[in-house]
Amino acid sequence: LDQDLLYVGGGSVICLMGVLRAHRLDVVLREAWESGVVLCGLSAGSLCWFEEAMTGYHGASRPVQGMGLLPGSNAVHYDKEEHRRPAYHLAIGGGMPGGYAVDDGAALHFAGESLARVVSSRPTARAYRVEAVGGEVVEAPLPVDYLGAARDVALAA
Repeated sequence: LDQDLLYVGGGSVICLMGVLRAHRLDVVLREAWESGVVLCGLSAGSLCWFEEAMTGYHGASRPVQGMGLLPGSNAVHYDKEEHRRPAYHLAIGGGMPGGYAVDDGAALHFAGESLARVVSSRPTARAYRVEAVGGEVVEAPLPVDYLGAARDVALAA
């Protein structure tokens, strides 16, 4: 709890969740989050914070239960692994809570349980809100702040 930031890396979210739960680190991470420690990660380290997530690490994509710190669901590698988008749509259409899909190079920035913004290290990386509406799965692109974009800087004279 003395840390400013805790980073969780990628890999298999199934294995990650198993290890976190086996060692009760999920409880420690929840306590850290509730105390204001910044939690972050990529791939499995992004998926783990949500109620549910789509894993594709061990073959076919399928839902997996996360820690539930953030409401809804999450899907990563959305632009790089062609099976992820249709699998995520199918899962949401089948009852998985709606959530966020993220291309490689994009990141979701949450403040508490609310999405504050989407940032990107690649000019073409995107993120989407994906949810079931009236029996159909709807995917809406989210605004992205490209971190490499040129900025106008006014210099004080």
